[in-house]
Amino acid sequence: MDRRRLLLGAAGAATVALGGAIGWHRRRIVQPAAQLRYPGMEAGHALRDGAALPPAAGTHRTGIAILGAGVAGLSCAWKLAREGRRDFVVVSGPEFGGNADAGLHGGLAYPRGAHYLPLPSRESGHVREMLADFGLIQRGADSAEPYYDERVLVHSPQERLLRNGRWEEALLPLHDVPPEDLRQHQRFEALVDRLRTQRGSDGRRLFAVPLTLSSADPEWRALDALTFSAWLDREGYRAPTLRWYLDYCCRDDYGAGTDTVSAWAGLHYFASRDGHAANAAGGAVLTWPGGLAPLVSMMCDAISAALGHRDWLLDGLAARAEVGDRGARVHCVDGARGYAIEAARLVSAMPLAVAARVLPPLRRWGYDVRDHASPHAAWLVSSFMMQSYPVEQPGEPLAWDNVVYEGQALGYVVSTHQLLRVAPSPRTVFTAYQALSKMSPGAARQWLLSADAETLREAASADLIAAYGEAFWRHADALEITARGHAMATPAPGYLSNPGLAALREADGVVQFAHADLSGYSVFEEAAWWGVRAAHRLLGAPAG
Repeated sequence: MDRRRLLLGAAGAATVALGGAIGWHRRRIVQPAAQLRYPGMEAGHALRDGAALPPAAGTHRTGIAILGAGVAGLSCAWKLAREGRRDFVVVSGPEFGGNADAGLHGGLAYPRGAHYLPLPSRESGHVREMLADFGLIQRGADSAEPYYDERVLVHSPQERLLRNGRWEEALLPLHDVPPEDLRQHQRFEALVDRLRTQRGSDGRRLFAVPLTLSSADPEWRALDALTFSAWLDREGYRAPTLRWYLDYCCRDDYGAGTDTVSAWAGLHYFASRDGHAANAAGGAVLTWPGGLAPLVSMMCDAISAALGHRDWLLDGLAARAEVGDRGARVHCVDGARGYAIEAARLVSAMPLAVAARVLPPLRRWGYDVRDHASPHAAWLVSSFMMQSYPVEQPGEPLAWDNVVYEGQALGYVVSTHQLLRVAPSPRTVFTAYQALSKMSPGAARQWLLSADAETLREAASADLIAAYGEAFWRHADALEITARGHAMATPAPGYLSNPGLAALREADGVVQFAHADLSGYSVFEEAAWWGVRAAHRLLGAPAG
């Protein structure tokens, strides 16, 4: 028996024994009250409604002001500090870390947003450099297969799928699938394998991360004119199991299904990922109990170490900016206190919907919100604090990522999965993800505003109830629901040729733009790319 099976067998036996020994059947089911979080909503609505600003009590003068402390803003600051710049500040914004935020309950960390990082490819040299700087790549950062810190490589079992009352090992169904449908699975997988290495007429890989390093071959870019669903129909991919899987993947990364996402983006999801590790299998990812929040902390620590202080990070949020030919003045708000920043250069690391409220009209830089804004998906990220483990259905044991076939949501991750032990930790956190993709983005935001705690709890627990039944509530003693009305941009058809986004990417004056919105979708590598690229420009160096 190998080590993986030994560990999983012991863990499964301990789980069943724990559930039986406590005698849960004698306890009354009580659903915990939901603690609701709406990060950025109050501040965003105040900007939208033109709320009065408190007078500035003081002024910070600096060379560079970075507005926003999400992944893009902090990546910019990390690169500036690493290259020796000292004259900058970062305004934290309404949610420090943005979509890489995390929570803590009873000593257990859990994600409130992004929860994993795929192994970065060679095109993602900026991410490899960062991981090497933090000691997460231990050697060979420039090689085809770097050696990673074993503690952050996701442990087995990585994922499983609940289907027909049984947990299967992979997310793409393999059991009880008609032969013709399996042939479609295999044909799609073979296509993806070819596309991962195929290059366009300009010599670049067809699909790369960051997106801007992908081939501009017009034959392939033409796929951005139709939806992924339409392309699948055209190519004869109709197997229900394959179509469900591809739709799930699009909802997971883009917040919308195959009927909304660009065909180019749909293929990019699969064919752009080609990172490898010397000490992990293909398809491995990096993760922590708190999702990607530790990377945010590592960036902050590296910046503070380089500068010798933590005064570079300012509390509050940017509310209004005046931009001239030689610099900018930014009015910031921290609770009831106001302060100003005067800087020679600005980096707008805010979502574009926010930047449009803070900066002068973005038409000045070639971007018109009415014509160029991408749709933004709404999400629920819900963490269930578990005092014990529920009894599992047959099949594969509890994994890091657990998905319900044809479920209402996107499954759930287990925060303590990386704390590798022979038996489960006594307590854990299950974090469930749900893209509200069955509604239009506007309708989903209205629903989030009007839904009460009970309604949100019912939506948040949908997949967990499907997996464990109402008995699930006997094991959960607290619940936190984070509602993100503008969680991520969705790459709808035409996003590759969006002239407004192209204009902001090239802006290189007093204001630099750095946010994943510039890519048209939200992942760590894209956000970090725009932050590092802005830093390169401010340093007067090529972006690579």
